Amino acid sequence: MRAGRNGGSFHATNLKNDLSLLVPESALLSEKRMMRLHASALLLSLILLFCVPVFPQLVMPGNAPAAAQPDVPKDALGRSTPRGTVRGFLAAGQKGDAEVAVEYLNTRLRGKAAAVLAHQLFVVLDRRLPARLNLLSDRPEGSLSIGLNQDLVGTISTANRSVDIIVERVDRGKSGFVWLFSSKTLESIPDVYEEVNVVSVHDILPGFLVSPRVAGVVLFEWIAVFVGMPLLYLLTGLLNRVLSSLVGLLRRRVYHRADLPKPELLPKPVRLLLLAAVIRWARDKVSLPLSARQFWSGVIAILVIAACLWLFLLLNSRCEQYILQRLRDRNLTGTASILRLGRRVVDLLGIFAALLVTLHYFGVNPTAALAGLGVGGIAVALAAQKTLENVVGGVSLILDNAVRAGDTLKIGDTVGTVEDIGLRSTRIRTFDRSVVIVPNGQIANVSLETLSSRDKFWFHPTVGLRYETTSAQIRSVADGIRNLLAEHSSVERSSVRVRFLRFGPFSLDLDIFAYIFARDWSHFLQIQEELLLWVMEIVQQNGAQMALPSQTMYLTADSAGDETSLARALAADRKLGRETAATKSA
Repeated sequence: MRAGRNGGSFHATNLKNDLSLLVPESALLSEKRMMRLHASALLLSLILLFCVPVFPQLVMPGNAPAAAQPDVPKDALGRSTPRGTVRGFLAAGQKGDAEVAVEYLNTRLRGKAAAVLAHQLFVVLDRRLPARLNLLSDRPEGSLSIGLNQDLVGTISTANRSVDIIVERVDRGKSGFVWLFSSKTLESIPDVYEEVNVVSVHDILPGFLVSPRVAGVVLFEWIAVFVGMPLLYLLTGLLNRVLSSLVGLLRRRVYHRADLPKPELLPKPVRLLLLAAVIRWARDKVSLPLSARQFWSGVIAILVIAACLWLFLLLNSRCEQYILQRLRDRNLTGTASILRLGRRVVDLLGIFAALLVTLHYFGVNPTAALAGLGVGGIAVALAAQKTLENVVGGVSLILDNAVRAGDTLKIGDTVGTVEDIGLRSTRIRTFDRSVVIVPNGQIANVSLETLSSRDKFWFHPTVGLRYETTSAQIRSVADGIRNLLAEHSSVERSSVRVRFLRFGPFSLDLDIFAYIFARDWSHFLQIQEELLLWVMEIVQQNGAQMALPSQTMYLTADSAGDETSLARALAADRKLGRETAATKSA
């Protein structure tokens, strides 16, 4: 159904009212609502990254604003840039202000003829202009994509041809240069208007779904976002269940294995992409005003960004699991902390890249935000200096492979088994079963003794014999111990050494030196116990005895009186000893 074309029967004074009846109120946003919607869209776009549908605004800033140029006069209607011209014209057309709308046209027509042409141009743009207004240049010289003093707004496809919507820069004397819709474009508008002036969806819907606006968006579109989109997403889930069940049944029959699980053919990110494809198809098939097309284009873009980010995070997680399994096969589990850190860093980079893409779509220049982020990063680094030191220490420990989970360590006075190596600290389980958490920076700066990584254990006891032991007995004991060690299967023969070491304060010391092959510390203690018992038997077999810490006192007398006193003292001491023994026996 086509709307009748305006004739010349109406007067210029009431043209504004007539146009307001022909133009749908929901076609475009007003200037005030656009500014309010700009802030709302930025906030909601961040939520959409976590799969909550939001909307983009109708007119978004495109390129980064150029540096201020004082020599360029600022037009009162915002026609200093291509984007300002398109924005101002659409806002005037949405309000039905024909007098202002004509000021954006480079035409010789005046009065009602110019007003009718402005209305036709607005309808054409509202029905067919591609919803990419955020890509328009915001520089006074334009984008220079098609030449000097011209800029392409978009291309409208009709049944017979394609029409380029072009704005051109015109010198208005004292007013300076302004951007207007080119005369060549305006010549094609009446023919295009006859084809595209059809009834849109907003014209069919009830008024209570179109007239109320929340944050500048009609109620119908909010309902479609928060009700229609979740329902479509649930339908994709049902489709995934049906397809997965059919494919799983087919796999079990082909491979003759009843335990094969059902594959998930449509993961959640893929369902989001499918939802975006359905919305895009519906947007292209249904005649919608420019505001609605711009709205749904933003929804599609955010859904695609969120789905791609989700797929990237899932792929990164799968890669981490695969690499971690390979590291476990090689007994390199300590690198799991670095791998986890790397995955989180990559995830953050992916989220940051998705945020930058979203900001670029909104036309927000991220330069200031990146500069602020750099300064904030320096402040955070200075504040978290100790934490970063521990993280770097943990990375160096893991990369050097100096410590592994399960190793027995001695760090200062702490001895225990390593349970976990984190990025900031290491957990050690001591022998009394308490847990000691040591910062990695401290471990990296102290001497570290790994007890469990010994290839052999040192057997180094000292045997003390009594001074009554003869030299022949010492030689016999030393030869026996030497033969014992040389014949034992767990002792390294080349390392065996048994020598009479020194005359000790109360013993004749034999030094025993050998290395023992053992699986672990417990096994070494078992072998050591066996060898020490054999050493005791060798000493006893040769008639020698182990020395105990003792002292021998030699007393001498210088005179007869001293000898008598000494004899009396000894006698009294013996008498006291006999009385004590009798008392104990009684």
